[in-house]
Amino acid sequence: MKNKILPILLITGLISAVSCTDLNINPLSEGSSSSWYSNETEVTMAINDLYRLDFWPNYMIPGNDYDLWSDDMMNRDRTTAITSGTLNGQDGNVIDWWAKSYKTIARANTIISNLSKIKDKLPQTTIDKFEAEARFIRASQYAKLISYFGDVVYNESTLTIDEMFKLGRTDKKAILQKIYADYDFAAEKLPATYGTAQNLRATKGAALAMKARIALFFEDWAIARDAAKACMDLGVYELYSDYATLFLSKTKNSKELVFGIARSTTLNVTIPDTKNYLTRLVGGWGGAMAPTWDLFCSYLCTDGLPIDESPLFDPRNPFKNRDPRCNATIVEFGTPWLGFVYQPHPDSLKTQNLKTGARVTNNDNRANAQFASFNGLCFKKAIDEDWTDDFKAENTNLIMRYADVLLMFAEAKTELGEIDQAMLDVSVNKVRARAYKVSVDNKAVYPEILAGDKASVRKAIRTERRMELAMEGRRYEDIIRWKIAEKVLSKDMYGMLDPADLRNKVVKTGLWFFPQVPPIDDDGCADFEPMYNAGLVKLCAVRNFPGYQYLWPIPTKEILINPNLVQNTGY
Repeated sequence: MKNKILPILLITGLISAVSCTDLNINPLSEGSSSSWYSNETEVTMAINDLYRLDFWPNYMIPGNDYDLWSDDMMNRDRTTAITSGTLNGQDGNVIDWWAKSYKTIARANTIISNLSKIKDKLPQTTIDKFEAEARFIRASQYAKLISYFGDVVYNESTLTIDEMFKLGRTDKKAILQKIYADYDFAAEKLPATYGTAQNLRATKGAALAMKARIALFFEDWAIARDAAKACMDLGVYELYSDYATLFLSKTKNSKELVFGIARSTTLNVTIPDTKNYLTRLVGGWGGAMAPTWDLFCSYLCTDGLPIDESPLFDPRNPFKNRDPRCNATIVEFGTPWLGFVYQPHPDSLKTQNLKTGARVTNNDNRANAQFASFNGLCFKKAIDEDWTDDFKAENTNLIMRYADVLLMFAEAKTELGEIDQAMLDVSVNKVRARAYKVSVDNKAVYPEILAGDKASVRKAIRTERRMELAMEGRRYEDIIRWKIAEKVLSKDMYGMLDPADLRNKVVKTGLWFFPQVPPIDDDGCADFEPMYNAGLVKLCAVRNFPGYQYLWPIPTKEILINPNLVQNTGY
């Protein structure tokens, strides 16, 4: 048993193994690695298993905590281990991401190493496609690992138990080159499209886009630029016409989706706990997971200026004259939402049931329900009435969409100093124009981004990413790679005063909703301290992000059982 070849690299799992049965941890859909992979059907089943939702970062929030790690989302008055500065090697996310990544990598390696069994049974193009999918998935998992953990264990083969305990950490720069090679192979061998299911498994465009993403993270600007441009040049993808409906569960397989993992209520593969994002009037938990004021204030006004510079911004009516993505992402006060009029104003003790016409107790108001949204805001993006059916939803898990490709291209070009109006118009201005439902040439309708110096264009692109990709799990990785996490995650979270104080100090003095206009700094971050110091807003949570948290710790169990693993600094 000592030299049994294992199909997964998961050292933590080995330490608890007490029998041969425990060590036989092949996926239930497969036979043992010694007899499986003998025909096309078996290899296809093994490849399909790698697209399991559990193995992929669930970027399309709701359904995960990733934006809670950033300054875009709050959970009432709570912080996470990341936003409180208490991350350690026993953290559940740390353990889960490490284990699942290596499980996926090991299964991909097993598939690749067994393709020789069918090389004489199938055309070489089919063998190449199998290898390309496995290498795409392996690259994506290693990209996640080096982004979060830095130097990690790297392996491309199946190993014995003894061999696994001898592995140390490989320099992330060396792993990055391996990732590029895997994505290049995938881009060469995979088809550009599978037809209607093109975006639900690896394609040429997905490989190029994912290569651009990891290259951007590690500031390989030229590689990111070229990979994003190659994806654009395929002519396969385009921006969906309506930003507001793009993310709904009913919008399937749009041409904007470069790569994603499907969900299905029929198969019981859904977003769980949708109540976290739903208002109390529809049976939810009052927007427990809510947009932060930080996110709300990041949306520009329709003149392209931030709220502290635009004459169009009215703190008494803060949803008006804002970039359309603001109202598509966050529920506007006094508007219909899921069959009711949403209004958190403390004097709005009743609201209208739009289905019956009756006036009902307004439990989306903290004067009636203390656990209604702490800052008055609720998410709208991706949410529809189907979320209230058994409180499950089947929105596609968006891992890569075309808007992100365009923004990555613009960012890479900007960092290379390759800035001109034509570049901006084929990339970031296309994304902004779509938000206004016009073509990029219709510049009288939307505030275009103009070519200028690197600092000003960089700022505009970073702002665009935040507005465009909110609630998609991209913000945390962006503030990490931009090295601004220490700054933005050291700003505390604020919300509304308790109802009695809110009435007396804010509403009665004519200051609802925002009692002041918060200043916005060069990183697009709002400062609410002046309001807090004036006693006009309430502190919800203190945030802290120590510098060493730019890298996650290696799981403690892995360090304890493998003397060749060294922990990241600070943990």
